[in-house]
Formats: sequence, structure tokens, C-alpha cells
Amino acid sequence: MATDTTDVTDVTDKSSVTSVARYFIQTSKMETTAPEHIQHSHDEEANSMFGFIVFLLSESVIFLSLFAGYIVYKTTTTNWLPTGVEGLEIKEPGINTVILVASSFVIYIAELFLARKNLWGFRVFLLLTMMMGSYFLYGQAVEWQGLNFGFTSGVFGGTFYLLTGFHGLHVFTGVLLQFMVLIRSFIPGNYDKGHFGVAATSLFWHFVDVIWIILFSLIYLW
Repeated sequence: MATDTTDVTDVTDKSSVTSVARYFIQTSKMETTAPEHIQHSHDEEANSMFGFIVFLLSESVIFLSLFAGYIVYKTTTTNWLPTGVEGLEIKEPGINTVILVASSFVIYIAELFLARKNLWGFRVFLLLTMMMGSYFLYGQAVEWQGLNFGFTSGVFGGTFYLLTGFHGLHVFTGVLLQFMVLIRSFIPGNYDKGHFGVAATSLFWHFVDVIWIILFSLIYLW
């Protein structure tokens, strides 16, 4: 009888050890799997942002080439301004510039609200950014209608409309991206895996603002 009792005790001990071992193995698997999934999400978002930054750098090269061409033409062309044109009006473009630059701070505030999980605050400031960008486009359209020279009015006319039009296209693209982000903010759980779309749109908008500051300085102030 003693021997049987000892055997039963050994079997029970072995079963307990096996159960505990299995528990720790399963727990360790869970602990290693979750961080890997989170790390994969972070890596994917980081790679996407890197690709987007490369895209912005390629856009920067295009704008820098246009700026360089403008500087070369202006410094080498004898009759730079078209006949009857003494210069450009600065007041209205200056107001548009202030509004566009201020919109960068507004979209930054929108990002802060999103980081605090305040979706309605995020939506309000994102919508305000869209309105400011739209006003800039409206102001540029009004300015174009009031100009007394066209795209074919010498080198100045061609470069002016090319630069401002190409930049305006980017502003329009930025407003469309913000509209898409605003719509997607109503999808439940849309930001559970990260805010790449918002971060990329905001970065694109800052890029557009910086480009305009350079463009405004070249065309209107220089």
C-alpha cells in the first residue's frame, strides 16, 4: 500500500509540474507575440512615413528647379516685366500668405487633439484648416482675374503662372487629403493602429506652407 501511495503522489507531482510548465510556455508565447505585433505595426508605419518623406524630397527638387529657373531668368532677362506692368500687388497676396502660414499652426492643434483622443476637437480644427486653405485658393483665383498679363506675357508671365499654379495645385491636393482624413475620422476604431494618414497629411501641409513662403519672397518681395 505504501508503494501505491508513493506512485500516485509521484504521478500527481509530475502532472502538476507539467501543467505549470505548460502555463509558463503559453504565457511566454503570449508575451512575445504581442510585442512583435506591436513592433510590426510601428515598423510598417515608420516605413510608410519614410517613403512619404522621400516623396516630399522629390517634390522639393522640382520646386527648387523652378525657383532656380526663375532666378536665372530674372537676373538675365533685360525686359523682365511685361509692357504696362510695373509690379505685383502685395497686400492681398500678403493676407493670403498670413492665412496659409497660420493654417499650419491650426492643423498642428488638430493633431494635439487627436493625440488626446478628442476626435471632435480634431475635426473642428481640421475643418478650420481646410477652410483656410480654400480661402487661399479663392484669393489666388481672384488675384489671377485681376492681373493685366497672362501666361504668354513674356518670361515673367510664364514663370509667374507656372510657379503659383503648380503650388496652388499642391494646396488643392492638401485640402482634398484633409477632407479624406476628416471623413475617415468617423470610422470607428480608425486610429487604433496609428495616425499615419493624419501625420502624412499634416507634414504635406507644412511642406506646402514652406514652399509658399519661398515662392512669395521670390515673386512678390524680390
